[in-house]
Amino acid sequence: MPDLKTRYMGLELENPLVIASSRLSNSLENIRKLEEAGAGAVVLKSLFEEQIEHQANAALPNGEADWHPEAEQYVRGLQMEMDSHVYLKLIRDCKEHLNIPIIASLNCISATGWTDYAKKLEDAGADALELNIAFLPVDPMWTDEKVRQHVFDIVDNIKLELKIPVAVKLGAFFSSMTDMARHLQWRGVSALVLFNRFYRFDIDINNVRPVAGNPYSSSEELSLSLRWISILSDSLDCDLAASTGIHTGKDVIKQLLAGATVTQLCSTLFLNGLERINEIRKELADWMNDKGYETINAFRGKVSRTSSRNPELHERLQYIKAIVGIE
Repeated sequence: MPDLKTRYMGLELENPLVIASSRLSNSLENIRKLEEAGAGAVVLKSLFEEQIEHQANAALPNGEADWHPEAEQYVRGLQMEMDSHVYLKLIRDCKEHLNIPIIASLNCISATGWTDYAKKLEDAGADALELNIAFLPVDPMWTDEKVRQHVFDIVDNIKLELKIPVAVKLGAFFSSMTDMARHLQWRGVSALVLFNRFYRFDIDINNVRPVAGNPYSSSEELSLSLRWISILSDSLDCDLAASTGIHTGKDVIKQLLAGATVTQLCSTLFLNGLERINEIRKELADWMNDKGYETINAFRGKVSRTSSRNPELHERLQYIKAIVGIE
C-alpha cells in the first residue's frame, strides 16, 4: 500500500484530500463524518466579514451596521446559521474530539475593521486559516494596481494578527497571476488555493430576473487550475491547493502531477455522497501501485511546466498543434 501522506502548510495530512469550505463542514457531527470517510483535512464553512461586523455592531449603542442596507438585511434575516461565537466553539469542539487538521475560513472584502477576529480563531485552536478574498471591482476607479494592493492590505493585516499559517483562496481574474502569486508568497502566505468558484450568475428569460446558475462544478472545469498550478508549482516556495472541478481520482492525480500539494473536494461529495472520499483515495492508491510510486512526493510536479518536455503546452492559450491537428 503506497504512502498517501503529505504536508500542507506545515500540517501533517494522512492524504491530499482536503474538504473545501461548504455546508458539509458546518458542524462537529458533519466534520466527524468527513474524518471517518477518510478526509485528510477539513476547511470549515466560511465565516463572512459581514457576519463578524453584524455581531460587533449589534453590541453598539445604536446597534447599526455601517454597510450596504441590502447586505445588512440579508445578514439579519439569515441570523447567521453560524455566528462568530458559535464558530469559535466549533473549532474548540473539533480540536477536542477529532484528529484531522481543522482549517478556519474567513470570506472578506475589506482590509480593516474585522481582522482582529482572526486572532480569536487561532486562540480557539484552528490549525490554519484559509482567507477567501472574493470581491468584484465593478467601479472603473478600481485599477489593476488598486485591486492588487487591496488584496495585499487584507493579507498584511491578517498576518499581523496570526502565528498559524495562512492560505489565500483567489479567483483567476488577475492580469498577471504569476506576479500576484509571488507577491503573496513574499508577504508570508503559506499556501494559495486555486481557484475560487464564484457564485454563478444567470438570467431566467421566462420570468425576466437574475437567478443563480449551477452551484456544482464538473471535471470540465479542472483545466484552469491545472494549467496555473503546473506553471506556478516550480516557481513558488508556498504550497498550492487545487480547487474546483475535482471529482475523481484521475482529477486528483492530474493536479498532483501538475505540482499541487493537496486537492480540495466539494461538489463531488454533494453529488455522490461522502463515500466518494474513500473511492477517490483508492483510485489514487491503485494508480500509484500501478506506476510504482511509493509516496506522493515521488511523482508530484512531474508534469509541471519546468519538468515538461513541451513547456509551450502550458503557456500558449491557442496552441497550433491542438487547433489544426498537426502531428
